[in-house]
Amino acid sequence: MRAARLIKMVLLLQSRPSMTAAELAQALEVSERTITRDALALSEAGVPVYADRGRAGGYRLIGGYRTRLTGLARSEAEALFLSGVPGALREMGLQDAASAAQLKVSAALLPSLKDASHSAARRFHLDAPGWYQEPATPDLLPVVAEAVWDDRVVTARYRDAERRLEPYGLVLKAGVWYLCARADGSSFRVYRIDRFTAVALTEDRFERDESFDLAGFWEERAAQFARSILRAEVVVRLSPDGARRLAHVTDRAAAEEALAAAGPPDGQGWVTVTLPVESDVVAFTQLLSLGAELEVLEPAGLRERFTEAATGLHALYSRRQR
Repeated sequence: MRAARLIKMVLLLQSRPSMTAAELAQALEVSERTITRDALALSEAGVPVYADRGRAGGYRLIGGYRTRLTGLARSEAEALFLSGVPGALREMGLQDAASAAQLKVSAALLPSLKDASHSAARRFHLDAPGWYQEPATPDLLPVVAEAVWDDRVVTARYRDAERRLEPYGLVLKAGVWYLCARADGSSFRVYRIDRFTAVALTEDRFERDESFDLAGFWEERAAQFARSILRAEVVVRLSPDGARRLAHVTDRAAAEEALAAAGPPDGQGWVTVTLPVESDVVAFTQLLSLGAELEVLEPAGLRERFTEAATGLHALYSRRQR
């Protein structure tokens, strides 16, 4: 355990000019006293760790002590940082391992390539949830991707209209490629790449808006789209357990807003909510899983479907018990 921490400490110091004891302690999840002991141990082992005293002091490596990974072009270094899917790694418990691997590579890269990970994250965001098919590759994707990497302005024909675009980033969602771009200095918009009929690179390059966050922008637009398809409403009563589970069976944001707007619980602890849904058919499929923890009040047609389902289930299970 300590050996791994000492190696990580060296890599951290390789990747930065200097770090304070507090910064190292936070990164390594130990106390500052432990950092002091580790620095002494590294020094005794021949690693030239130097401690600068004073309020602005810290630890640094001296004498050019580093191992450099040479031979990597910028595009190769940037592609290296796209090899993992952060959300999936986090869910599998591999986030720390991936972080350590990237740290090792970052520490070994030449100074001119130090921003490779940041550069890649600004230009590509992978939205993985809901993938159940192999993604199709639009014919024009390679030229669009080239424009994204090189910050090149493109002229594109989209839905029979000619547009001049500043392509900021690509998103692959559920097998469909999207381009996040700005047209003629206007606000950012999303374009489906398979709906482009022509794309041509220009010689012009644009200067990126440093405040643009691709992942944040996509998350906001995705939420707006999810809400736009909720065109119907149902009125339901929910038990306390049903209220807790509602967000797990339907649109989370819609469920949370509906519960927040609900009146006080009745004498049995049940609440009545008006819930936006995509359609009665979709609502039936989603809400049926709540069973007896939910009662549909409106619309009448959906209530009838629940009544029929409950009657059928009762008949089925009553027959099996006899």
